[in-house]
Amino acid sequence: MTRVLVVDDQTVVRDGLVLLLGLLPGLEVVGSAGDGEEAMRLVEETRPDVVLMDLRMPRVDGVEATRRIKAAYPSVQIVVLTTYSDDESVFAALQAGARGYLTKDAGADEIARAIDAVCGGDAQLDPSVQRRLVDALATGGQPSRRRRGDLPDGLTQREAEVLTLIAAGRSNAEIARELFISEATVKTHINNLFAKAGLRDRAQAVTYAYRKGLAVLD
Repeated sequence: MTRVLVVDDQTVVRDGLVLLLGLLPGLEVVGSAGDGEEAMRLVEETRPDVVLMDLRMPRVDGVEATRRIKAAYPSVQIVVLTTYSDDESVFAALQAGARGYLTKDAGADEIARAIDAVCGGDAQLDPSVQRRLVDALATGGQPSRRRRGDLPDGLTQREAEVLTLIAAGRSNAEIARELFISEATVKTHINNLFAKAGLRDRAQAVTYAYRKGLAVLD
């Protein structure tokens, strides 16, 4: 049996993952944590084979928790399962020691494959993450052309990409196809960027994108 620890700050997500993983053959859920600090304590107590790790959490986030867990327990494998697939999040998690990176629209089979892969010494990455890693290597190993600090209102690189496509008149379905993500993930990015930028609708988003230089007229 592969022993798995689930880490997510949202109770409904955490409980759902525990229930889901408990139904999969060959997996045993040994505990669940609501933040990185609790995760580190439970790793010490339960000694899991794999930690299924969220990124954005209070107290200690997923990247720092991954770094600390790998430093103290190198044999414990980390699979990131998160809403965020922007370059900064991806590269930070992989550099901290994660061997798997999935977005929360992943199905049970994908999660099971990722757990099995990292236990076998391999890596398992969401297809969109793989694509951007290849792009980064092709551009000299930089995670993105524009760093998060250069983006307005704390937008991530992926949120900026979604906003640029909104300004270009793309629908959610078209954005999903172009960025190789699900429509649910597109909606999450839109909700996040609307909240950060104080936007009410797509019309405001288009104006904002041009005003901030994230879109340009042909």
